[in-house]
Amino acid sequence: MMMWKQIRISLLGITFSSVILVLGNVMLSPTIDLHTVSPFVFPEEVPLPQWQQSTSASLPQLNGNHPELIAQKHYQYTQNNLLLDTEMRYLTDGDVPKFIHDYTSISSSAVVHQLKGVGYYGLGVDQQRAYLSACINPQGNSTFTYEQFNKNQELLEKHPQHLLSWLLGHETLQDRRCLWTHLSVPLRGSSPEATYPILEKAWFSWEQWWRPRFPKR
Repeated sequence: MMMWKQIRISLLGITFSSVILVLGNVMLSPTIDLHTVSPFVFPEEVPLPQWQQSTSASLPQLNGNHPELIAQKHYQYTQNNLLLDTEMRYLTDGDVPKFIHDYTSISSSAVVHQLKGVGYYGLGVDQQRAYLSACINPQGNSTFTYEQFNKNQELLEKHPQHLLSWLLGHETLQDRRCLWTHLSVPLRGSSPEATYPILEKAWFSWEQWWRPRFPKR
C-alpha cells in the first residue's frame, strides 16, 4: 500500500514539474510574437468553379493610416459576359462593416446571412452593384460583425488542442487575423434578390478554397 502511495506522489510531482517547465518556457522564451504577422503575397491566380479569371492586380493604396492592413489583391472573373470583382485584404482585425466604411465608398448597410458549415456573410446593394462581404477566419467559420469575430476567437481560445499548442509555445492564444473578401457584380436590370444567389454560390466556393490555404503566421 505504501509503495503505491509513493508511486502516486512521484507521478504527481513529475506532472507538476512538467507543467511548471512548460509555463516557464512560454513566459521566458515564447516562440511566437503576439504582434508579429509574417508578410504575405496573394497568388496571381485563384480558381473559381464556373468562372473564368480575366485579371488580377494590386489594389490602389489608400490615404490615411491603416495599420491593420497586411496585403491586398483584386481579382476579376467572367461568366456569360457577367463581370465578378473580388477584392481580398489580409488584415489583423475582423470588423467587416468598419472595413466597408474605411476601404470602400459604399454607404448602404448589408443584411447579415448565415449558412451552416460556412458561416456569416453580408449582402447589400450600392450604386447598381450587388455585393457580398465576409471575413475568413484562421479557424472556424466566416464572420461579418465584430461580435461574431470575437465569439469565434473565444471558441478558439477554449479549444483544448489550441490551449495545448499555446502552452507549448507553438501558437498565440489569440489569432485576430482575417481574410476579408468583398465580391460584387452589376445588377444589369435584375433585382438584388435575383443577383444574390450568384454571389453566394461564388462565395461558398471561394471560402472553401481559401480556408485550408489561410496564410501561415
